[in-house]
Amino acid sequence: MKAFLMHRDRDFDLEAALPPNSEALIQDLELNVLFNAMALGDGHVFEAARSAVLQVLRDEEEVRYRQDVLRDVLANPLLARQLYDLTIEAHVRVKDAHYWAYSKSPSSILAQAVSVLQRLVGLLKQLRGVGTYNVHRFSSEGFKTLFAMLERELSDDYFVAIQDHLNRLKFRNGVLISAELGKGHKGVNYTLRKPKDPPESLAARLMAPRPPAYTFHLAPRDDAGAKALGELTDQGLNLVANALSQSNDHILNFFTMLRTELAFYVGCLNLSEQLAKKREPIAFPTPAALSERRLTFGGLYDVCLAFTTDRRVVGNDLKADGRDFVIVTGANQGGKTTFLRSLGLAQLMMQCGMFVPAESFSANLCSHLFTHYRREEDATMKSGKLDEEFNRCSAIVDQIAPDAVLLFNESFASTNEREGSEIARQITSALLERRVKIVFVTHLFDFARSVYDKSEATTICLRAERGADGGRTFKLREGEPLQTAYGEDLYNEIFGARADR
Repeated sequence: MKAFLMHRDRDFDLEAALPPNSEALIQDLELNVLFNAMALGDGHVFEAARSAVLQVLRDEEEVRYRQDVLRDVLANPLLARQLYDLTIEAHVRVKDAHYWAYSKSPSSILAQAVSVLQRLVGLLKQLRGVGTYNVHRFSSEGFKTLFAMLERELSDDYFVAIQDHLNRLKFRNGVLISAELGKGHKGVNYTLRKPKDPPESLAARLMAPRPPAYTFHLAPRDDAGAKALGELTDQGLNLVANALSQSNDHILNFFTMLRTELAFYVGCLNLSEQLAKKREPIAFPTPAALSERRLTFGGLYDVCLAFTTDRRVVGNDLKADGRDFVIVTGANQGGKTTFLRSLGLAQLMMQCGMFVPAESFSANLCSHLFTHYRREEDATMKSGKLDEEFNRCSAIVDQIAPDAVLLFNESFASTNEREGSEIARQITSALLERRVKIVFVTHLFDFARSVYDKSEATTICLRAERGADGGRTFKLREGEPLQTAYGEDLYNEIFGARADR
């Protein structure tokens, strides 16, 4: 049995290797804030969210498939949580059954397997019932496939047959085993036999001829005989105990996979409910093909910032379809880094099938997402900051491919203006030739001005807005780079306030 809620044709691989730059993405985009907001303390949800967000989808149809499933979850939150709770209950019941296991003998394993299967069958009935009575509430291909599979494979006849087998495997009337004599008159080919069903009527049972049998009885204190008889019984039960244990594993693996896939959607549900309480908008993005260059959005905000502040987060608008180079300049503390982070988060959320933190969002998918952010000074570094930036940039270049997106945040500012600008020009020119989409936040005026002066149709320059009184609106507008970052505003805000005291 397969869930197929994350992919149309395969299971979601929670253990798949994450991209080599995952740790950099987590650090630069503050992804752990997002994962914790989705998980709300549930470790399964955290791991599912982490794996899904970092394993980006590269096909529009795969993204839309997952979006449709998520729309169903958001429309039916109680049912989605009920399904998820059933998968959690399955593991709890199996754990309780294993807790009481006292032996590793085949008879003990069989008794435990019967107990576990009895518990799992009850949950399978509940799972099918949820689908049967609520299938009309779901419209996505993913949920319809899941519910159709449950209805097809878990029919009433199936449950009747399972219950009959479980009743027989309790061996209330003893165990029927056949064997043969081997070399040295040792028993071989022990086989568990199915007893004949007794006649239905009492009279027929009383009049039925009984087969000839040889019987012996153990003395009440014959421990050795009891042990030998137990070993003979185990010989006959060994195969059926293994088979039943494998059946349990198969059912439990289904519940595990269903829990993993539902955990991602429950995380999305948790996130949407928290954002609704904060009155922050969400929207399902419109993905475009890798080869296109599309980037248009309204009200895009940093979802992680929304969970670290009590105020509403300022959103930004942009129309940059057909552009593959976005350069961002402007006043210090004007929201440039926050804007860059909001772009990276939205790109990842879109490419795992989630909604995005915006009023509207449309962008092309990317083959990979990379970040190259300025790092704080590290006293343990064996070389300078510029060398460290080059090393990280070199590692990115080794992994990068056409149609990737690379976010630069004040890169190459650890050297002088002229040298840093020339480095930035050469690196971005080479990346653009390889069809890499770039968003570059910088204070390097010489670099930014040279990009602006080229006035290429595939480039757009944004500038952090500054009010006439020096206040920050945290809005970005299209505009030419300025030679100043208005650092004196921050100086006056800090030291001017002290002088007034």
